[in-house]
Amino acid sequence: MTDFGTAGGAAGQDGFAVIPVLDLRGGRVVRARRGERASYAPIETPLAKGSEPGAIAAGLLLAWPARRLYVADLDAIIDGAAPDLTSLRAIAASCPGLDLWVDAGFSRREGVESFLAEGLGRPVIGSESQTDSALVTSLGEKAVLSLDTRGGERLGPDSLHDDPSLWPRDVITMTLASVGAGTGPDLPALMAVQARAPGSRVYAAGGVRGPQDLRALAEAGLAGALVASALHDGTLRREHAADFA
Repeated sequence: MTDFGTAGGAAGQDGFAVIPVLDLRGGRVVRARRGERASYAPIETPLAKGSEPGAIAAGLLLAWPARRLYVADLDAIIDGAAPDLTSLRAIAASCPGLDLWVDAGFSRREGVESFLAEGLGRPVIGSESQTDSALVTSLGEKAVLSLDTRGGERLGPDSLHDDPSLWPRDVITMTLASVGAGTGPDLPALMAVQARAPGSRVYAAGGVRGPQDLRALAEAGLAGALVASALHDGTLRREHAADFA
């Protein structure tokens, strides 16, 4: 077994984490493709029947022994709706003891505090939903920062992308155009982010195709990767998890 827990950088501190992803829309799990959110359709997957969030979450955990799930609430991110607490509760009930990272388009402190009071997970603050760096800096380690890009365009305030001193310890690099595209992660860009903030745990999001991509990310010192399509398509399976324990 390859010991990826001893890889350099932040990954060496806590081991390499594979984090399954659920995208919610209208109370169902949808299939993400290249960040074109308006066209996301209810998911069809061999991991579960239907697209009910709790069932999909349980299916993902059968496919990979994760300790954490990432949930993108697209109604909240796109339309400004309140967080889908019903779906989040269903996911939590089907996966007791699991940590949830939740992006619900948070842009105001009171919205984050209300979410935290529900005890349903850790908020992810997406740069695309921000107008300045105030929310990120005020929350500190309570939250995860997602640095969002699409087709090379940085989404949200330049300050969040440019100034690592503003970042919490856990940082996601979300390349939306690569989500569900099977193009592979942008390793040079990810390594550049990691080099700028050696004290942060940087997680890749978008493009992971299978275990070879995970190995490359771990060996580069990334803390982990967010994955969905590779699990649903079966190119990443539970039998691969031993290499990343």
